[in-house]
Amino acid sequence: MSNRLFQGIIHQMKDAIDRTIGVVDETSVVIACSELGRIGEVNENITSETLSATVPFVINGYTYKAFGNSARAEYAVFVSGSDELAQKYVQLLSVSLASIKQYYDEKYDRSNFIKNVILDNILPGDIYLKARELRFNNEVQRVCLLIKITSKTDISAYDIVQNLFPDKNKDFVININETDIVLVKELKAGIESRDLEKLASSIVDTLSSEFYTHCLVGIGTPVMGIKDLALSFKEAQVALDVGKVFDTEKTIVSYDNLGIARLVYQLPTTLCDMFLKEVFKRGSIESLDQETLFTIQKFFENNLNVSETSRKLFVHRNTLVYRLEKIKKLTGLDLREFEDAIVFKVALMVKKYLSSSPAKF
Repeated sequence: MSNRLFQGIIHQMKDAIDRTIGVVDETSVVIACSELGRIGEVNENITSETLSATVPFVINGYTYKAFGNSARAEYAVFVSGSDELAQKYVQLLSVSLASIKQYYDEKYDRSNFIKNVILDNILPGDIYLKARELRFNNEVQRVCLLIKITSKTDISAYDIVQNLFPDKNKDFVININETDIVLVKELKAGIESRDLEKLASSIVDTLSSEFYTHCLVGIGTPVMGIKDLALSFKEAQVALDVGKVFDTEKTIVSYDNLGIARLVYQLPTTLCDMFLKEVFKRGSIESLDQETLFTIQKFFENNLNVSETSRKLFVHRNTLVYRLEKIKKLTGLDLREFEDAIVFKVALMVKKYLSSSPAKF
C-alpha cells in the first residue's frame, strides 16, 4: 500500500518540481518515480548504511534523503541533481512523505487497530467494518496474553517477544506501557488451556534465562473474531491482579483457573468483613496461630485426608485429630466435614484478600 501511496504523491508533485523525483525502499528498488518506466529499477548503491544517514547524500548525480517512522529509515526520496536546490527539494519531500506515511500507518495499520480494540478505543460498530477493510479473518480464535515485566533491564522485552512471534499477519505484539506487553495470538483448532500455559511458560523462560528479564503472564480466554478481544484482554488483567493476591508464587496465571479466587476478588470489602464476622462468631481468625494455619493449609492440600496429612506433616494421626478438634472448638467449624471445610477455605481467601486489597465499595 505504501508504494501506491508514494506514487500518488510523486505524480502530483512532478509538475511543481521540474526534475526527476522518486522513492527507493530498503531493498534498493525504485517503488515510485515521476518517470514511470524507472519503477522497479534496482539501485545497488543504496544500502542499509546509506539509509542510516541523517543528512542528504549524493550518488551518481542524484540527491537522496532517507526517511521512515522507525529507528532505522525504510525509504529514501531522490531528486535529480546535486545542487543546493536539489537538497531543498529532498528535504521537503522527505518531511512530506514521512508525515503522510505516519498518518497512513496510524489509520490503517493492523497492530494499531488491534491495540484500539483491546483498549476499547474504537466503537463496537466500527470494529467489523475496519476488520473487513484490513482483511482480518474473523472466523478464527484468538487469545490475549498480558506480559508484565517485573525487573528492569537494558534489554527491550517488546523486541524479544516480537522476535518470538514474527508472523505479523497472525500474531500481534502490542506495547501498552513501560511494563505491559500484550500478545494477541491466533489459535489453531483444538488448542487447550494447558497449551496456552506452555506457550506462556516459553515466554517467561526465554526472557528469564536468556535475557535476565523477569515477568508475569496473565492469560485470558480464547475468543472468536475481533470484537471480543477486549474481553480476553480484561480477563488477562484480572488474572494477574488476582494472582498478586492469591497465587504470589506463580509467574503464569490463567483466567480459566482462578476458581473461587475470581469471585472473592470481585466482592466489596464491606461484604467481606460481614462474612468473616458471621463465619467466626465464636472467635476471630486472628486467634489461630501460625502452626495451626499451616496445619489447615496442608489439610486442604491433601483433600481433607487425615492420614495423608499427618504423614506429610510428620506427626502422629492422633496429634492431627487433636489440632482439628482445637480448631473446631475455637471457630465452630469441623474441617473434616466438607461444607465446613469449604466455608473455612473461602474465609481464609477473604482474609487474604482484605489484607492485600485497598478499600473497595
